[in-house]
Amino acid sequence: MAIGKIFVVGFGPGDEAHMTHRAKEAIIDSDSVIGYKTYMDLVRHLIQGKELVRTGMTEEVSRAQEAVKQAENGKKVSVISSGDAGLYGMAGLVYEVLIEKGWKEDEGISVEIIPGVSAINSCASLLGAPVMHDACTISLSDHLTPWELIMKRVEAAAKADFVISLYNPKSGKRTRQIEETQRILLEHRDPKTPVGLVKSAFRERQHIVMTDLEHMLEYEIGMLTTVIIGNNSTFYYDGKMITPRGYQRKYTLGEEKQELKPAQRLKREAEPWAMHGGKEDKTSSSEKPQKKIDAAELAEEALSAVSGKSPEKPVIDAEVFKQTAIFEFAVSPGVWNKKVNAKQLAFLADVIGEKGEVSYTTSHYLQVSLETDEPQTITKKLEQEGWLISPVGDVIHVKACDFCDGEKKDGIPYAEELQEKLGGLKVPKVMNIGFNGCGMACYGAVTDDIGIIYRKGAFDLFLGAKTTGRNAHTGQPVAEGLPPEQLVPTMVNVVEEYREKGMPNERFHKFFKRIQNIQGFQYVERPEPVKVNNPCE
Repeated sequence: MAIGKIFVVGFGPGDEAHMTHRAKEAIIDSDSVIGYKTYMDLVRHLIQGKELVRTGMTEEVSRAQEAVKQAENGKKVSVISSGDAGLYGMAGLVYEVLIEKGWKEDEGISVEIIPGVSAINSCASLLGAPVMHDACTISLSDHLTPWELIMKRVEAAAKADFVISLYNPKSGKRTRQIEETQRILLEHRDPKTPVGLVKSAFRERQHIVMTDLEHMLEYEIGMLTTVIIGNNSTFYYDGKMITPRGYQRKYTLGEEKQELKPAQRLKREAEPWAMHGGKEDKTSSSEKPQKKIDAAELAEEALSAVSGKSPEKPVIDAEVFKQTAIFEFAVSPGVWNKKVNAKQLAFLADVIGEKGEVSYTTSHYLQVSLETDEPQTITKKLEQEGWLISPVGDVIHVKACDFCDGEKKDGIPYAEELQEKLGGLKVPKVMNIGFNGCGMACYGAVTDDIGIIYRKGAFDLFLGAKTTGRNAHTGQPVAEGLPPEQLVPTMVNVVEEYREKGMPNERFHKFFKRIQNIQGFQYVERPEPVKVNNPCE
């Protein structure tokens, strides 16, 4: 089989006029294109007739994994990002996925990173010339970076008088980060510091606002907005946001005759603010600079000579930021057991501690999130206390009824075997397998991605329920009276086909509809109970 290739393409702000020739060339040359839905729409004229994998926001890892999977099968794949692929783009994630597989470039998949115009550059060009001096980019998204660390970076940049470009400043769920950032900046910057807000640069809905640090939050800011904050020399002139190339003491603009000629500007006497202080260095290379005598140090030395004790040096408590891993997991009393004793609850509370978080879910488990460097130790202790521990994310959850407190116990062994073989298994999108121990189906197995009902010594099987939305529906009945010995092998085969052929972030009901047949079970089209154009409205 031929070895495939991955193009990691940064296509710039989105307008074709600002896309590099190499970026267009790579996309056209690819067999398939993978990207966030919005990005795919921006280059739709270049990707017609190609295999497309569209995913939602925060699905970056699955995009990288799918690209590697397709390249391993010999395909040329373009993974696209707006802006530059190496700046908050997909380049690093693609390499991380490859490294986990032990990839070596000289014998494995070929990777080409294609640069693009990043938001800091495209947005700056629309504002004027705000990034003419030292600048930095900071993403306010704490999806992958601890907020504590982001705040330290904002404060450091504010103190150092960098021009700052804020990426991912705000979203539907993240609203306080931009407010906290403004508060930090106002501690170190003039409230009148120019601030430019650019939404969808060089796209159809481009919108530009020029304001200042004090009033920036009075305007709409979202995920498509880039915020550029000037330094203490940035100013507005005729609708342009401008940061001088240097300080006015260095050279003066706007005068017909320059005070300093170009050849004189880098001389020491023209740069009094530099490390040399504008003075010539008269120390020869063989001479060592004399240490400046400090009166306090001299007094301490004299005191130690009299007392015979060495002076105590102050201990500097250097604060070092240590990034601790966040451990997230699901915990429940068991596949079918729904009862928890006081000892188990007390132990769980002790493990979670004051800084950990626990969330109740609709899938019969608690989701725990805490900082720790010892996840295996925590898992082992909880299991010893009788807790069932499972991963979270895009994995399989087996959720059974309580079998009438264990009285209708014939189906229990099959539920436990499914948990053992499939529970926690990685799938394209989180999947719930519901299991009911009698025909009453009081725990609603038919409303899960896969529904199993034990009835009259055999199993009824339902596939492809749509579990959310106003047009939600139950799964399709695909088997009735399935012999017990066939249940687990059938479920394993259904799941394996979903894992192999499912697209990243593709829910099981959509997968069933797309491929039409799973392990001999035929999809049947049926009318939607409610027509929903925009589920978020």
